[in-house]
Amino acid sequence: MSLVVAVVGPTATGKSDLALDLAEALDAEVVNADAFQLYRGMDIGTAKLPVAERRGIPHHQLDVLEVEQEASVAAYQEHARADLAAIAARGRRAVVVGGSGLYVRALLDDLEFPGTDPDVRAALAERAEQEGTAALYAELQRRDPEAAARIEPRNTRRIVRALEVLEITGRPFSASLPEGRYALPAVQLGLDLDTQVLDERVARRVDRMWEAGLLAEVAALAPRLGRTASRAVGYTEVLAHLRGERSEDEAREDVVRSTRRLVRRQRSWFRRDARIAWLDAAEPRLVRRALELLAEADRRLAP
Repeated sequence: MSLVVAVVGPTATGKSDLALDLAEALDAEVVNADAFQLYRGMDIGTAKLPVAERRGIPHHQLDVLEVEQEASVAAYQEHARADLAAIAARGRRAVVVGGSGLYVRALLDDLEFPGTDPDVRAALAERAEQEGTAALYAELQRRDPEAAARIEPRNTRRIVRALEVLEITGRPFSASLPEGRYALPAVQLGLDLDTQVLDERVARRVDRMWEAGLLAEVAALAPRLGRTASRAVGYTEVLAHLRGERSEDEAREDVVRSTRRLVRRQRSWFRRDARIAWLDAAEPRLVRRALELLAEADRRLAP
């Protein structure tokens, strides 16, 4: 298999554009690694590239789930790796692009997922409802502080999953997290920007989403949104507005704040991976520099 190229980093740094440029230069196909772009109909709020803007380049792992379904990183790993194998069989390269850190690592790294126990998960989900997410997060901090440090305190689904793994395996969830060993030849290119510049980009991006009809998109999906899909940044805040809990202006500001928090979590996650070659997204020679780094990686891989 040819070296897989992954374009990673925080939201709003221009990953999709760089991935398209690289795919054109490399005669490659694109594989999505954004957890919420898996969902059909979640387009504006996830900044999903419209088909007309994909330059005729095949894209995989977009629009593969209905919004009622629960996303599963284990299922994503299976299906996205099958896409990589099929792309290689066609004699083409793959460019993976996305900011969902665990999905990127699941696809590229030697990582196996512990099994599940529906009864244990249901019991933990019930506790989350009765005791609150904060109580379960505090328990996770006591029992597996490393896993807790990697999980957003309000992310009930991941907190429940971490505690489920503790219960059914007797081992901390952090023991199953990626250790930084590729399962297939890969190179990761990280995009980032100065924080102030990126904060401004986020605000403009939310403005564009509002103008493109984010409220109407969420309103149309709302009756069907499952637990996972409804927690996406942009959707959570607009749903609160649609329920009458926030004004439209307040919801808009909430989306900006939530996106900026997401940027900082993504940056923290990806910066822990020493294998990533970082690029300034504002670099005028960005594509050329990325291709140079890729050529260097290809030379290292060559026998």
